[in-house]
Amino acid sequence: MPLDLIVDPLTLLILALVAFLAGFIDAIAGGGGLLTIPALLTAGLPPHLVLGTNKLCATFGSATASFTFYRRKLFDPGQWRNALVATGIGALLGATLAHWLPAAWLNQFLPVVVFACGLYLLFSRTPTAPVNVEAPIARGRQWPQGLGLGFYDGVAGPGTGAFWTVSSLLLYPLDLLRASGVARSMNFISNAAALAVFIVSGQVAWALGISMGLALMAGAFLGAHTAIHGGAKFIRPVFILVVLALTARLAWQHWFGMA
Repeated sequence: MPLDLIVDPLTLLILALVAFLAGFIDAIAGGGGLLTIPALLTAGLPPHLVLGTNKLCATFGSATASFTFYRRKLFDPGQWRNALVATGIGALLGATLAHWLPAAWLNQFLPVVVFACGLYLLFSRTPTAPVNVEAPIARGRQWPQGLGLGFYDGVAGPGTGAFWTVSSLLLYPLDLLRASGVARSMNFISNAAALAVFIVSGQVAWALGISMGLALMAGAFLGAHTAIHGGAKFIRPVFILVVLALTARLAWQHWFGMA
């Protein structure tokens, strides 16, 4: 049973350190699941338990990062009401279907999508002008964006923050810093919704997830403040590195069948 899962102290310490680093990266650019999911698999947890436990610790980190951006007035929930609802619905559907939905075809194309995201930021001009917080945000676009990315986060999750950041830059008048605030907030909604499904199905290792979650919170707190003070110039290279690392990991695992 997940509640009785025993992890030796050294493994727990390593997983906590990985979670701290994942929280730091995820608060800046997304992609923290690239570290935590393989780490949990390496520790010997079965795949479904890995997904549920990862959602628990990811919820800790995304809550911390999203609150930090909100408190600094870099995210206005009123402008993103449709996206919040759509993301929650998508994540519930994705997590519910995670146990039987064939995802092999998606895994083959995912590295291409992620690499395209990296190329977009690599060759695009990063917005530097201040953004008018009163500028209208197209709410109709939020439904397909939220449903799609929420669904993906419910099924798997790695790279969701990066996808949110890039798609928000493409769809709305945002600079990279505010797009990161949107991504962190939507990540929290999808993580929490998916976690509820995994809790009901009994696929959460609570002690391990809470330990990693606290470490991830610390990393997310530091990462969010670093991103806010560093601005777009700091986020850009970190984001590109995360996207390229995610591409390499997914290609290695799903194209060549390597762990």
